[in-house]
Parts: sequence; structure tokens; C-alpha cells
Amino acid sequence: MTLNPLLRDALAGVGDWNDYERVLGALTEGYRPPPVEVETRSLAGPHGAVPLRLYRSDRSGERMPGLLWVHGGGFTGGSVDMPEADVVARELAHRADALVVTVDYRLAGPGTLFPAGLDDVQAAWLWLADHATELGVDPARLQLGGCSAGGNLAVAAARRERDAGRRVPAGLLLGYPTLHFPTPASEGLGVEELPEILRFTPEHNLAILQGYLGRIHDIPADVMPGHGSVEGLPPTHLALGGVDELRASGELFARQLRSVGGRVVVDVAEGLPHGHLNIPPVPALPEIERSLARLAESLRRGVAA
Repeated sequence: MTLNPLLRDALAGVGDWNDYERVLGALTEGYRPPPVEVETRSLAGPHGAVPLRLYRSDRSGERMPGLLWVHGGGFTGGSVDMPEADVVARELAHRADALVVTVDYRLAGPGTLFPAGLDDVQAAWLWLADHATELGVDPARLQLGGCSAGGNLAVAAARRERDAGRRVPAGLLLGYPTLHFPTPASEGLGVEELPEILRFTPEHNLAILQGYLGRIHDIPADVMPGHGSVEGLPPTHLALGGVDELRASGELFARQLRSVGGRVVVDVAEGLPHGHLNIPPVPALPEIERSLARLAESLRRGVAA
């Protein structure tokens, strides 16, 4: 596997997130998001207010599909304004004629460690499930998902709902999730071509776990849900980056689900690094368009493995 040549050239010399955002801005300068309605709400969560954004297509009707979508950022960063949240929510709402809700969960930091962020995500899920009908969503078509750390939080929330015998989502839509510690070994992915900020080395993964949990031992299954039981989880769509150390975690999770009879779609964006859904779809990078189109299909029709 090799990095997309356009990205390889553009990312040469990138040293920090400001450089990365500047490069992506230049690559996607012509992108215009689709027209959707956006509404802000807030719910009372276990740790205080949890802000939400609701995105719906102007073509949406009654009993449309619904999705709670959770941004990434290593549990300690990211926001509902990043493309992985805002652009993806707009694209999926428009393409699937759906309601997509993003959640501004608490980020981990001093005094706000696990499970605060997960509790916020679960509170948002229960709110959406409780209000689905009045929002025009078919409760039987309500799914849960997210990217990277957000994919981790989505799986952990689904496991909690399964264990409580409550509202298990109809499907999981996951973008390059981090689900295991240590991350499974991978070879031949071409990650050596990536700038350091897009790598998931053992040292990086230790820092992520320490920042989220506050320790690197006695790890609860809900912190890295790939180490817990996956029985009873819903059909799952995995959108993975081809040049990404976390691809191995997603592929292992797919094998785990299949081993207990789970339905899984694995869609690999060839040549793209971790966080490819943070790059808005533009003609120069057709794999991003393909990844979004397949996620939208799984939202509209259900995961069809």
C-alpha cells in the first residue's frame, strides 16, 4: 500500500496541525457543502449540559433514517466544527435524506477523564432514541457512529445499551476507530511516508490512553471496547484508511464480529491516511467521495453485509 501521490507531495514537510490544516485547505479550496438545515439543541446529561447539532436534508420526510455521529480527536481534542463532524454530518444528511445529530461531548483532561465523554455520548443516544418519532426518524432505522476516538465511543455506548437491554442501535457506522490497546501490529501499509502527526506509534497510543483514562493499566472494556464482548452488536460498517496503523484495529474488530455471526462491511479507502473523512470530498481525491457514498448507503438502507 502506498500513500496517494497527491497527498504524499502535499504532506511533505508538514510538521504540525497548523501545517496540516493549511495543506488541506489548499487541496479542498473549491469544496461547497450541500444544503441542509442545521439546528442546535442541548440536553441535560449526567455531568451537565450536552450540546447537540441536528442536520437534516431539505428533502427529508417522515420516518427517515437517523444517526448520532461522534467526532474524533484522541478523546482530548476535536470538536463538532471539524470537517470529520460538520462536513460528514452535512454530507450524510443530504445524501441519505436523513437526520444526523452530532454531540459536543466532554473532552478528557484534568478532572474530566473516562467515563465523562462516554456518558455524554450515551445520554445523547438515549435522547435521540426517545425523541426519534417526533423528530421524524424511524426508530428502527436509527444508527450510531463516529470516527477514530468517536468510533470507540460509539461502540462502547452500543455495548452499554446491549448490556442494559435498552436501545441497541440498528447499525454502527465507524470511521477508522481505535478499539484495541495495544494496537494490533500492521505491516506493508506505507505509513512511513506520513508526517508524524498522522502516525499511531506505540508511544502515541500510550499517550492517548493516558490522556483518556488517566492510567495505562487496569483498562476497562468500555475504554477499548475491542477487548470486550462483541456478541449482540448490530450490523457494522467500517470505513478504514488504507495507510493508517489503526486499520489493523478496524480489521481485527471485523474479524471479531464475524466470529460471533455479526454482519460487517469493511470499506478501505486505498492510499488515504488516518482521518480521511476530515478531508472534504473533492474530485482530486475520489476515494473520499467513495467512502462517503458508501457510508450514506449504509445509513439510508442499513448495513447490507
